[in-house]
Amino acid sequence: MINEGKFGVALVGCGIVGGGTARVLTEDIEYLQERTGIPFYLKYVVDKNFDNARNIGIPEELYEEDFNKAIADPDVFLVIELIGGLTVAKKIMTRALEAGKHVVTANKALLAHYGPELFALARKENVSIGFEASCGGGIPIVKALTDGLLANRIEAMFGIVNGTCNHILTEMTEKGQSYKDALQSAQKAGLAEADPTLDVTGMDSAHKLTILGSLAFGERVDLDSIPVQGIDTLDLYDIETGKDLGYIMKLLAVARQTSKGLALSVSPCFMHTDHPLARVSGAFNAISVYGHAVGHTMYMGRGAGSSPTASAVVADIIATALDITPRAFQTLNFWPDKTEPARQLAPEDIASRYYLRFMVQDRPGIVARISSILSEEGISITALRQKEDRKENIPLVMTTHEAKEGAVLKALDAIAKLDEVIETPVMIRIVEEHPENVI
Repeated sequence: MINEGKFGVALVGCGIVGGGTARVLTEDIEYLQERTGIPFYLKYVVDKNFDNARNIGIPEELYEEDFNKAIADPDVFLVIELIGGLTVAKKIMTRALEAGKHVVTANKALLAHYGPELFALARKENVSIGFEASCGGGIPIVKALTDGLLANRIEAMFGIVNGTCNHILTEMTEKGQSYKDALQSAQKAGLAEADPTLDVTGMDSAHKLTILGSLAFGERVDLDSIPVQGIDTLDLYDIETGKDLGYIMKLLAVARQTSKGLALSVSPCFMHTDHPLARVSGAFNAISVYGHAVGHTMYMGRGAGSSPTASAVVADIIATALDITPRAFQTLNFWPDKTEPARQLAPEDIASRYYLRFMVQDRPGIVARISSILSEEGISITALRQKEDRKENIPLVMTTHEAKEGAVLKALDAIAKLDEVIETPVMIRIVEEHPENVI
């Protein structure tokens, strides 16, 4: 096959992921064409700076600074948007769709904020948007939800969907590093940006949960209604105490179907060491999905990086060229522009078990007073741990039965006002493995 004809591709943005994608579409193109039977090829690399493209050996005849030229070319059937962000990226995607070009993107923030609008535009123009690379790097989780699990009503989904945070938590758990040292380790390894805010505050995970939750439950999830807590305020003491209690700390994106709506959240969570997700370490991502017919399925792999993300991008190109993505896009009824707004539980109504830590002055009756306040809010204690490793002030750790977060927060507010409590109480969710109801 040759590089000409109606299956030309315009790549916009040749950074880390864009460079990996360009490399696959040049170095492996003969293999891909032979394997798929589709003569797709890279026709343009659109950018303002081509230093990275040159460094990785992308042919200079593909370089193009004028995006308008690329989308005006009738041989270009698809535009890959890999510049990221919300402003320029949205303009590029909008112009590509209005020009009648299919789009493939890894931009989870853009889809989380503007997905319904962009999907509706694509539908109007009779084209499609492929976004496998947006939610788990090389993990085919979008394909699983929109194809392999179509026979299921999804009951719950638990995801480790940020490799930076998982690396940091692994370093803190296994090596006893402080948060600051673990973050520096991630930055040196190229797993964290110089400004890691989007990752460590949990917002990157929330973007992905918005997209995946909308697909899984067939309801339009509202990003702004998801309670989000990151790992940037964690104390190593709690991670080590959790280990002593048989728990591992992970930043989890959680979505559960309840009788009153979807319980969605992003937060650091403790899980038992035998939980399937507890074994996922380093920069790896993993997503557990529970369907009413299939039961538990789990998808694990590298959630970021040049080559893994490029793998998903190129798979979307192929699926679009084969008319798989466009047909699914036009036929299936769970895309966010086709569905009603989700009923999302308010944060205070989300129920969970909890790990609670109080730093208190060692005075008679303090345990009883704290327990009494918890009891008044209907919160029962499953375990109590008191380490006398300090002279006057001691950490008091409790774990609870399932309770609504609103009740726990109300109790903690009252406990924080006790004279003996000298620091703001710590609250961390404990996540149990979801029950399977497979016959």
